[in-house]
Amino acid sequence: MRSTSTPPAKIPPARAGRLWVKIVVTLLLVVEIYPLVWMFLTSLKSNDDYLNHSTWSLPTTWEWGNYGQAWTTGHIGLYVQNSLLAVLPALALMLLLGTAAGFALQIMVWKGRSLTLLVFLAGMMVPPQMILLPLFTVYFQTGLSGTLWPLILTYTGTGLPLTVFMMATYYRSVPRELFEAATIDGAGILRAFWTISVPMVRNALLTVGLVQFFFIWNDLLIALTFTNDQDLRTIQVGLLNFTGDFGATQYGPLFAAICINVFGTLLIYLFLNQKVMKGLTSGAVKG
Repeated sequence: MRSTSTPPAKIPPARAGRLWVKIVVTLLLVVEIYPLVWMFLTSLKSNDDYLNHSTWSLPTTWEWGNYGQAWTTGHIGLYVQNSLLAVLPALALMLLLGTAAGFALQIMVWKGRSLTLLVFLAGMMVPPQMILLPLFTVYFQTGLSGTLWPLILTYTGTGLPLTVFMMATYYRSVPRELFEAATIDGAGILRAFWTISVPMVRNALLTVGLVQFFFIWNDLLIALTFTNDQDLRTIQVGLLNFTGDFGATQYGPLFAAICINVFGTLLIYLFLNQKVMKGLTSGAVKG
């Protein structure tokens, strides 16, 4: 007797491929989002919850005051202010000098520009650990110790080689005919730089600036070396030495301070995400 049962329907290959992509993306989202959720929930725990209950348990009481305590007792407000005072001037100097150098290396024609670019590339290969002791000696002898200037100058110097290389790469996609036409119209080098080149690489400037911002904002080694005063600590050094009343570590306020740091930088990236994507692709096509 012949069976009347129908064979199971096969999933089309294209649909099966999309299903696997969705599964992988979902797993990646869980891997990325779950630590953030756990960190946020831990920031709302009391010290008793953290010490006497499971690490994965929910808070028994929601301690929203941990954020206020982190901002006042933990001095996170001061550390954020110090980080901004060190990072923003360094970032401005880095972008200004790096954009000008990239313009000179790619748009202007002069002897030795290829060798100069190699010198900048060589600067990317120098480990920061090798220059800390000489810089510390120089800053001490020049009287800059005890200020934020060592951080500003060191961040600018260490970030400049990568900035110059990236901006020189972006300038390769800028049509040379624009500068030739500007020269014919009587524009000088400075005018061509400010009025033509800078507006055309503004997405690249935003991308490079955001990348460098995260690099120097999350720096611990340089800030720990050159900030010997508690009033000059950046946020990363402040989190490393975070203590509550009487020198005891309060884990709720500590995780609250970490959340302020992490979610603040995450919001900056999410707000500028589309412009960063445009900047990443603007140097990929020439013409």
